[in-house]
Amino acid sequence: MTTAPPSPRVLPHPTRDEIRLDSVLHALSDPVRLRIVSELAGAEAALSCSRFDLPVTKSTTTHHFRVLRESGVIQQVYEGTAKMNGLRREDLDALFPGLLDALLVAARRQAARDAHA
Repeated sequence: MTTAPPSPRVLPHPTRDEIRLDSVLHALSDPVRLRIVSELAGAEAALSCSRFDLPVTKSTTTHHFRVLRESGVIQQVYEGTAKMNGLRREDLDALFPGLLDALLVAARRQAARDAHA
């Protein structure tokens, strides 16, 4: 029996049990990735990659989304030609209670301080 290779339209994601704190913290340590996560946390639905106005090149944007996906912070699925992004809040909250909310509050406070500097 031969197994067909996975479709290139299905992106690999870690299972909940494979998500590690060090990977999540690394993913969230970058300001661009934290900005992506902050926007996803405030969204009511998944957002396409093109929805984000980031101060980096398209290839760097792709890299940031890949780091977030591979660490288990976001879920990415294709809807037609768009790659949709959603925060894996349920998984993160189950594994690391309060971590995501604490980081998002800290990021908002820092952004407010930076705006007044």
